[in-house]
Amino acid sequence: MKKIIDDFKAFEGQHCETTAIGNLLKHNGIHLSEPILFGIGEGIGYIFWNMKTMDFPFLGGRTKPDQITLNIANSLNLKLDVQETASVGKAWDTVKAKIDQNIPVGLKLDCYYLDYFTHKFHFAAHYAALYGYDTDDAWLADTTQQGTRAKTKLKNLALARNEKGPMSSRNLSFTFQKTRELPDLKNVIIGAITRNANEYLNPPIQNVSYKGIAKTSKEIFKWFNTSKNIENDFQLQAVMMEKAGTGGALFRTMYTNFLKESYDLLKLETLDRGYQNFREIAALWSQVSSCFEKVAKTKNVNYIKEASEILMTISVLEKNTMEILVKIGETS
Repeated sequence: MKKIIDDFKAFEGQHCETTAIGNLLKHNGIHLSEPILFGIGEGIGYIFWNMKTMDFPFLGGRTKPDQITLNIANSLNLKLDVQETASVGKAWDTVKAKIDQNIPVGLKLDCYYLDYFTHKFHFAAHYAALYGYDTDDAWLADTTQQGTRAKTKLKNLALARNEKGPMSSRNLSFTFQKTRELPDLKNVIIGAITRNANEYLNPPIQNVSYKGIAKTSKEIFKWFNTSKNIENDFQLQAVMMEKAGTGGALFRTMYTNFLKESYDLLKLETLDRGYQNFREIAALWSQVSSCFEKVAKTKNVNYIKEASEILMTISVLEKNTMEILVKIGETS
Protein backbone atom coordinates (compact mmCIF):
# COMPACT_ATOMS: atom_id res chain seq x y z
CA MET A 1 0.00 0.00 0.00
CA LYS A 2 1.21 3.49 -0.84
CA LYS A 3 -0.05 6.76 0.64
CA ILE A 4 1.31 10.21 -0.22
CA ILE A 5 -0.43 13.28 1.19
CA ASP A 6 -2.47 15.05 -1.50
CA ASP A 7 -0.93 18.27 -2.85
CA PHE A 8 1.92 18.26 -0.35
CA LYS A 9 4.28 21.15 -1.15
CA ALA A 10 7.60 21.03 0.65
CA PHE A 11 8.88 23.99 2.69
CA GLU A 12 12.48 24.86 1.88
CA GLY A 13 14.61 25.52 4.94
CA GLN A 14 18.12 25.19 6.33
CA HIS A 15 17.50 24.22 9.94
CA CYS A 16 15.80 20.92 10.67
CA GLU A 17 13.30 21.90 13.39
CA THR A 18 12.09 25.10 11.70
CA THR A 19 11.95 23.25 8.36
CA ALA A 20 9.77 20.52 9.86
CA ILE A 21 7.57 23.18 11.47
CA GLY A 22 7.42 25.13 8.20
CA ASN A 23 6.19 22.04 6.37
CA LEU A 24 3.41 21.45 8.88
CA LEU A 25 2.34 25.12 8.98
CA LYS A 26 2.43 25.44 5.19
CA HIS A 27 0.01 22.53 4.92
CA ASN A 28 -2.23 24.43 7.37
CA GLY A 29 -2.17 27.50 5.13
CA ILE A 30 0.26 29.44 7.34
CA HIS A 31 3.08 30.91 5.28
CA LEU A 32 5.95 32.39 7.27
CA SER A 33 9.64 32.56 6.35
CA GLU A 34 12.13 30.36 8.15
CA PRO A 35 13.87 33.34 9.83
CA ILE A 36 10.51 34.51 11.19
CA LEU A 37 9.77 31.00 12.47
CA PHE A 38 13.16 30.82 14.16
CA GLY A 39 12.73 34.27 15.69
CA ILE A 40 9.20 33.85 17.05
CA GLY A 41 10.29 30.41 18.22
CA GLU A 42 12.78 32.27 20.46
CA GLY A 43 15.48 30.11 18.97
CA ILE A 44 18.71 32.01 19.53
CA GLY A 45 20.91 30.62 22.29
CA TYR A 46 24.11 28.75 22.99
CA ILE A 47 25.34 25.75 24.93
CA PHE A 48 28.72 24.10 25.34
CA TRP A 49 28.20 20.46 26.24
CA ASN A 50 30.88 17.85 26.74
CA MET A 51 30.45 14.32 28.11
CA LYS A 52 32.81 11.36 28.30
CA THR A 53 30.44 9.38 26.07
CA MET A 54 30.70 11.97 23.26
CA ASP A 55 33.40 11.87 20.56
CA PHE A 56 33.84 15.65 20.79
CA PRO A 57 32.07 18.60 22.46
CA PHE A 58 28.66 19.75 21.29
CA LEU A 59 28.49 23.46 20.44
CA GLY A 60 24.82 24.31 20.21
CA GLY A 61 23.80 27.67 18.81
CA ARG A 62 20.10 27.54 19.63
CA THR A 63 17.65 26.91 22.44
CA LYS A 64 17.08 23.33 23.56
CA PRO A 65 15.40 20.79 21.21
CA ASP A 66 11.58 20.84 21.03
CA GLN A 67 11.38 24.32 22.58
CA ILE A 68 11.11 26.19 19.27
CA THR A 69 8.12 24.01 18.35
CA LEU A 70 6.41 24.75 21.66
CA ASN A 71 7.18 28.49 21.48
CA ILE A 72 5.77 28.82 17.96
CA ALA A 73 2.58 27.01 18.93
CA ASN A 74 2.12 29.32 21.91
CA SER A 75 2.95 32.48 19.96
CA LEU A 76 0.58 31.70 17.07
CA ASN A 77 -2.26 30.25 19.20
CA LEU A 78 -1.93 26.85 17.53
CA LYS A 79 -2.98 23.53 18.99
CA LEU A 80 0.14 21.38 19.34
CA ASP A 81 -0.37 17.63 19.63
CA VAL A 82 2.79 15.84 20.80
CA GLN A 83 2.93 12.05 21.02
CA GLU A 84 5.62 9.96 22.68
CA THR A 85 5.73 6.23 23.35
CA ALA A 86 8.25 3.51 24.14
CA SER A 87 6.43 1.19 21.70
CA VAL A 88 7.85 1.21 18.15
CA GLY A 89 4.66 -0.35 16.80
CA LYS A 90 2.36 2.18 18.48
CA ALA A 91 4.64 5.01 17.34
CA TRP A 92 4.24 3.96 13.71
CA ASP A 93 0.49 3.39 14.00
CA THR A 94 0.11 6.93 15.39
CA VAL A 95 1.87 8.68 12.51
CA LYS A 96 0.46 6.34 9.85
CA ALA A 97 -3.06 7.27 10.95
CA LYS A 98 -2.24 10.97 10.48
CA ILE A 99 -0.81 10.42 6.99
CA ASP A 100 -3.92 8.44 6.07
CA GLN A 101 -5.91 11.56 7.05
CA ASN A 102 -3.67 13.77 4.85
CA ILE A 103 -1.99 15.34 7.90
CA PRO A 104 1.84 15.65 7.73
CA VAL A 105 3.66 14.76 10.93
CA GLY A 106 6.80 16.19 12.50
CA LEU A 107 9.27 13.55 13.68
CA LYS A 108 12.28 13.73 15.99
CA LEU A 109 15.04 11.39 14.84
CA ASP A 110 18.63 10.25 15.11
CA CYS A 111 19.89 11.20 11.65
CA TYR A 112 22.53 8.43 11.76
CA TYR A 113 19.98 5.88 10.54
CA LEU A 114 18.43 7.93 7.72
CA ASP A 115 19.43 6.50 4.32
CA TYR A 116 19.93 9.88 2.67
CA PHE A 117 22.48 11.21 5.18
CA THR A 118 25.88 10.82 3.54
CA HIS A 119 27.89 11.83 6.64
CA LYS A 120 27.01 9.32 9.34
CA PHE A 121 27.02 10.64 12.91
CA HIS A 122 24.68 10.20 15.85
CA PHE A 123 22.48 13.21 16.57
CA ALA A 124 19.14 12.33 18.13
CA ALA A 125 17.58 15.82 17.86
CA HIS A 126 17.13 15.93 14.09
CA TYR A 127 13.66 16.77 12.77
CA ALA A 128 11.85 16.00 9.54
CA ALA A 129 8.25 15.97 8.33
CA LEU A 130 6.69 12.68 7.26
CA TYR A 131 4.30 13.04 4.32
CA GLY A 132 4.02 9.57 2.82
CA TYR A 133 4.83 5.88 3.02
CA ASP A 134 4.56 2.55 1.24
CA THR A 135 5.33 -1.01 2.31
CA ASP A 136 9.10 -0.37 2.40
CA ASP A 137 9.83 3.37 2.48
CA ALA A 138 8.92 6.62 4.19
CA TRP A 139 8.73 9.97 2.37
CA LEU A 140 10.28 12.81 4.39
CA ALA A 141 10.58 16.56 3.89
CA ASP A 142 13.96 17.64 5.25
CA THR A 143 16.34 20.59 4.88
CA THR A 144 17.67 21.83 1.56
CA GLN A 145 21.06 20.40 2.52
CA GLN A 146 19.43 16.97 2.57
CA GLY A 147 17.60 17.46 -0.72
CA THR A 148 14.30 18.88 0.67
CA ARG A 149 12.40 15.70 -0.28
CA ALA A 150 13.91 12.37 0.72
CA LYS A 151 13.14 8.69 1.25
CA THR A 152 14.33 6.25 3.87
CA LYS A 153 13.54 2.64 4.66
CA LEU A 154 10.74 2.17 7.19
CA LYS A 155 12.98 -0.11 9.26
CA ASN A 156 15.64 2.62 9.41
CA LEU A 157 13.03 5.26 10.25
CA ALA A 158 11.98 3.10 13.20
CA LEU A 159 15.58 2.88 14.39
CA ALA A 160 16.02 6.65 13.99
CA ARG A 161 12.90 7.38 16.02
CA ASN A 162 13.66 4.89 18.79
CA GLU A 163 17.35 5.71 19.36
CA LYS A 164 18.39 6.48 22.94
CA GLY A 165 21.03 8.94 24.02
CA PRO A 166 21.64 12.70 24.43
CA MET A 167 18.67 14.90 23.34
CA SER A 168 16.61 11.87 22.22
CA SER A 169 12.89 11.39 22.83
CA ARG A 170 10.66 8.32 22.91
CA ASN A 171 9.52 8.13 19.29
CA LEU A 172 8.34 11.74 19.43
CA SER A 173 5.92 13.00 16.78
CA PHE A 174 3.88 16.19 16.59
CA THR A 175 1.21 18.00 14.57
CA PHE A 176 -0.25 21.51 14.53
CA GLN A 177 -3.87 22.53 14.18
CA LYS A 178 -5.14 26.04 13.55
CA THR A 179 -8.18 26.48 15.78
CA ARG A 180 -8.53 30.29 15.77
CA GLU A 181 -7.26 33.39 14.01
CA LEU A 182 -3.56 34.10 14.13
CA PRO A 183 -2.49 36.98 16.41
CA ASP A 184 -0.96 40.18 15.06
CA LEU A 185 2.53 39.29 13.88
CA LYS A 186 4.00 42.59 15.10
CA ASN A 187 3.00 41.84 18.68
CA VAL A 188 4.21 38.26 18.36
CA ILE A 189 7.65 39.44 17.20
CA ILE A 190 8.08 42.00 20.01
CA GLY A 191 7.08 39.47 22.67
CA ALA A 192 9.35 36.76 21.25
CA ILE A 193 12.42 39.03 21.03
CA THR A 194 11.91 40.30 24.58
CA ARG A 195 11.56 36.81 26.07
CA ASN A 196 14.46 35.38 24.06
CA ALA A 197 16.80 38.22 24.98
CA ASN A 198 15.83 38.06 28.65
CA GLU A 199 16.51 34.32 28.78
CA TYR A 200 19.83 34.75 26.97
CA LEU A 201 20.98 37.39 29.44
CA ASN A 202 20.19 35.21 32.47
CA PRO A 203 21.93 31.87 31.87
CA PRO A 204 21.31 29.35 34.67
CA ILE A 205 24.78 27.75 34.31
CA GLN A 206 28.23 28.76 33.05
CA ASN A 207 28.15 26.78 29.78
CA VAL A 208 25.03 28.53 28.43
CA SER A 209 24.55 31.77 26.45
CA TYR A 210 27.34 34.37 26.35
CA LYS A 211 28.97 32.72 29.38
CA GLY A 212 29.03 29.43 27.48
CA ILE A 213 30.72 31.08 24.51
CA ALA A 214 33.41 32.49 26.81
CA LYS A 215 33.85 29.02 28.33
CA THR A 216 34.17 27.50 24.86
CA SER A 217 37.04 29.88 24.09
CA LYS A 218 39.00 28.11 26.84
CA GLU A 219 37.71 24.56 26.42
CA ILE A 220 38.67 24.24 22.75
CA PHE A 221 42.33 24.03 23.84
CA LYS A 222 41.49 20.93 25.92
CA TRP A 223 39.52 19.51 23.01
CA PHE A 224 42.46 20.03 20.65
CA ASN A 225 44.91 18.40 23.08
CA THR A 226 42.75 15.36 23.83
CA SER A 227 41.15 14.74 20.41
CA LYS A 228 41.82 11.27 19.00
CA ASN A 229 41.05 12.47 15.48
CA ILE A 230 41.70 16.20 15.07
CA GLU A 231 41.07 16.18 11.32
CA ASN A 232 37.67 14.50 11.57
CA ASP A 233 36.48 16.25 14.76
CA PHE A 234 37.21 19.82 13.74
CA GLN A 235 36.17 19.37 10.10
CA LEU A 236 32.80 17.92 11.14
CA GLN A 237 32.28 20.67 13.70
CA ALA A 238 33.04 23.33 11.06
CA VAL A 239 30.46 21.82 8.71
CA MET A 240 27.88 21.58 11.46
CA MET A 241 28.43 25.21 12.45
CA GLU A 242 28.04 26.57 8.93
CA LYS A 243 25.39 24.27 7.48
CA ALA A 244 23.57 22.63 10.37
CA GLY A 245 23.52 25.58 12.74
CA THR A 246 25.45 23.97 15.57
CA GLY A 247 27.75 26.48 17.22
CA GLY A 248 26.20 29.56 15.79
CA ALA A 249 27.12 30.47 12.23
CA LEU A 250 23.91 29.36 10.49
CA PHE A 251 21.67 30.29 13.42
CA ARG A 252 23.22 33.75 13.76
CA THR A 253 22.67 34.34 10.05
CA MET A 254 19.08 33.20 10.45
CA TYR A 255 18.52 35.51 13.40
CA THR A 256 20.12 38.35 11.45
CA ASN A 257 17.56 37.79 8.69
CA PHE A 258 14.77 37.61 11.27
CA LEU A 259 15.74 41.00 12.68
CA LYS A 260 15.91 42.47 9.17
CA GLU A 261 12.44 41.17 8.28
CA SER A 262 11.15 42.39 11.63
CA TYR A 263 12.63 45.86 11.08
CA ASP A 264 11.03 46.03 7.62
CA LEU A 265 7.69 45.29 9.29
CA LEU A 266 7.93 47.38 12.46
CA LYS A 267 10.46 50.12 11.54
CA LEU A 268 11.94 50.25 15.05
CA GLU A 269 15.46 51.63 15.48
CA THR A 270 16.19 48.98 18.15
CA LEU A 271 15.64 46.25 15.55
CA ASP A 272 17.95 47.94 13.09
CA ARG A 273 20.72 48.18 15.69
CA GLY A 274 20.24 44.53 16.58
CA TYR A 275 20.30 43.60 12.91
CA GLN A 276 23.54 45.46 12.24
CA ASN A 277 25.19 43.84 15.26
CA PHE A 278 24.06 40.34 14.32
CA ARG A 279 25.46 40.79 10.83
CA GLU A 280 28.84 41.24 12.48
CA ILE A 281 28.22 38.37 14.90
CA ALA A 282 27.29 35.95 12.12
CA ALA A 283 30.45 36.84 10.20
CA LEU A 284 32.55 36.23 13.31
CA TRP A 285 31.02 32.78 13.81
CA SER A 286 31.91 31.95 10.22
CA GLN A 287 35.48 32.95 11.02
CA VAL A 288 35.45 30.47 13.92
CA SER A 289 34.29 27.65 11.67
CA SER A 290 36.99 28.66 9.16
CA CYS A 291 39.59 28.36 11.93
CA PHE A 292 38.29 24.89 12.74
CA GLU A 293 38.66 23.90 9.09
CA LYS A 294 42.28 25.08 9.18
CA VAL A 295 42.85 23.14 12.39
CA ALA A 296 41.55 20.00 10.69
CA LYS A 297 43.89 20.50 7.74
CA THR A 298 47.05 21.60 9.56
CA LYS A 299 46.68 20.47 13.21
CA ASN A 300 48.22 23.85 14.04
CA VAL A 301 47.32 25.14 17.52
CA ASN A 302 47.64 28.76 16.33
CA TYR A 303 44.25 28.44 14.68
CA ILE A 304 42.81 27.31 18.01
CA LYS A 305 44.25 30.49 19.55
CA GLU A 306 42.68 32.59 16.80
CA ALA A 307 39.29 30.91 17.26
CA SER A 308 39.53 31.43 21.02
CA GLU A 309 40.07 35.18 20.63
CA ILE A 310 37.16 35.49 18.20
CA LEU A 311 34.89 33.57 20.59
CA MET A 312 35.67 36.03 23.39
CA THR A 313 34.77 38.92 21.07
CA ILE A 314 31.51 37.17 20.13
CA SER A 315 30.61 36.60 23.79
CA VAL A 316 30.85 40.31 24.58
CA LEU A 317 29.08 41.42 21.40
CA GLU A 318 26.18 39.00 21.80
CA LYS A 319 25.64 40.07 25.43
CA ASN A 320 25.68 43.75 24.46
CA THR A 321 23.27 43.17 21.57
CA MET A 322 20.80 41.25 23.69
CA GLU A 323 20.89 44.08 26.24
CA ILE A 324 19.69 46.34 23.41
CA LEU A 325 17.02 43.94 22.14
CA VAL A 326 15.56 43.13 25.56
CA LYS A 327 14.27 46.72 25.71
CA ILE A 328 12.35 46.52 22.43
CA GLY A 329 9.03 46.46 24.23
CA GLU A 330 9.83 49.88 25.71
CA THR A 331 10.40 51.42 22.27
CA SER A 332 7.48 49.94 20.36
